[in-house]
Amino acid sequence: MKKCLFFMIPAILLLVSFFAVYADDIVILYTNDVHCGYKDNLGYSTVAALKDFYKTVTPNVLLVDSGDAIQGDVIGAVSQGEYIIDFMNDAGYDYASLGNHEFDYGLDRLAELAEMADFQYVDCNITYSGTESNKLAFLKPYAVHDFDDVKVGIVGVDAPETLTTSTPAFFKENGEFVYSFGQGENGAILYGRVQDAVDACKAEGADFVILLSHLGTDDENAPYRSIDVIRNTHDIDACLDAHSHSVITAKYVANDRGELIPLSSTGTKLQYIGILMITEGGLLTTTIVNGELPKSAEFDEDAAMITAAYEEVINEVMAHSNVDLRISDANGVRMIRSRETNLGDLVADAYRSAAGADIAFVNGGGIRSDLAAGDLTYADMMACHPFGNSIIAIKATGQQILDALEWGARAAQAEYKDAEGNTVGEIGQFVHVSGLRYTINTSVESPAIADVNSMFFGMIEGAPYRVSDVEVEKDGEWVPLDTEAEYILGGHDYMLLEQGGGFTMFEGDELVLDSGIPDYQVLVNHIVSFDGDLSAYAEPQGRIIVK
Repeated sequence: MKKCLFFMIPAILLLVSFFAVYADDIVILYTNDVHCGYKDNLGYSTVAALKDFYKTVTPNVLLVDSGDAIQGDVIGAVSQGEYIIDFMNDAGYDYASLGNHEFDYGLDRLAELAEMADFQYVDCNITYSGTESNKLAFLKPYAVHDFDDVKVGIVGVDAPETLTTSTPAFFKENGEFVYSFGQGENGAILYGRVQDAVDACKAEGADFVILLSHLGTDDENAPYRSIDVIRNTHDIDACLDAHSHSVITAKYVANDRGELIPLSSTGTKLQYIGILMITEGGLLTTTIVNGELPKSAEFDEDAAMITAAYEEVINEVMAHSNVDLRISDANGVRMIRSRETNLGDLVADAYRSAAGADIAFVNGGGIRSDLAAGDLTYADMMACHPFGNSIIAIKATGQQILDALEWGARAAQAEYKDAEGNTVGEIGQFVHVSGLRYTINTSVESPAIADVNSMFFGMIEGAPYRVSDVEVEKDGEWVPLDTEAEYILGGHDYMLLEQGGGFTMFEGDELVLDSGIPDYQVLVNHIVSFDGDLSAYAEPQGRIIVK
């Protein structure tokens, strides 16, 4: 089969259009950012059914995923990812790249999950330089799949910011980072590792090379975006992207030789399923599909057996709310990582109350789902707070607090969505607050500096902060934050103790409370204390002004 030019099929298709396949065709089904949504939207049942369908026509079928599958909802949290691996095995996955959230249960657990998987994890940009034990030894940089007379290379790549968006301590030995994701040198190291893997695929006879990219397209992730990698490499034939939760049928990006390469992504929680097809003559197409699609009775039967064991527990009612508590706007566009929301206010207040603190912080990336008005179950609370972080309190200076606010505000834009309804200016470190209020002036370039590992390094000397008008609540009044003073700061251990999200400004601060109470339980306790009447949280309370 010879390579030919590719073209794009429209995303909205009649069934007959995307079911058109011949015995010699190669079909690669793809998903990304499922985040435990095994029965959301199309569901893994449809994924399994589509693979079964295509295999009745051609033996040349693969199913791949570009990361962030095992974390994001209660079913992942209670099983530390195992149930999701079971679902992926039943659906028939062949290859997957790691997302940053594959690491959330720790490296030892990830190695256990990889052993359970019937599919191969591929990632080319992760290296180990320690002296103890490489816990990611199960990884392969790439795989070459042989379809008789055609070979397809599958290369995986994970976001360099995983070092901070997961738990930094996981990647260290004796306090030093020993795992590298190819960060640094303006992307050159990352591009080189990807190119090395692509070259190795070609050397093994690959006719086509497909990149499973957990990099995303968000501007704040430059120079590590999928489009940056394409622009600085060659011999990649298609990029199946993840991380930014984008819905992209095919976006064409010129590689370093000027050749246009299709980039595609299926959103999140199985909003779409992607279909990459290589037909006779080497014609490569990508599309994404949704709508009324078939389900797999066999998968559904297996899934019912897996979920039966824990459904009674997760459906237990833990609290009640009379208002919708949201991470998104009325149109479902996520705001929690760039704007104040009523749920962000509530969570921060819960942390402050539980820690007995002057001020409390919670990062937007730690609040994962809306809480609808009505009864709130264990599943609801775990979906909102799936990480199981513990509530702590530290002594922090006003300057450290100011620096943390600036670190979280550095990506914010005047608008949080574009004309098409896509989010802009998002960052998981965006700080929701209790006992404090502040303003973000987006016309000011943030002076915050990141080090090579995307951790907070400091500020550009003499440059103005985009964060201003920082005030602390004291005795019922608002007073300016004193950068020389010391405050009791409440939050969770990921952010304040483990420098998750790159919050290194708090490293070494005195720990004054180590509660051991998980974040979701703190939130439950706080809601219960209101006896279900959360009318005061019907709207955001004006703690964060973005202009």
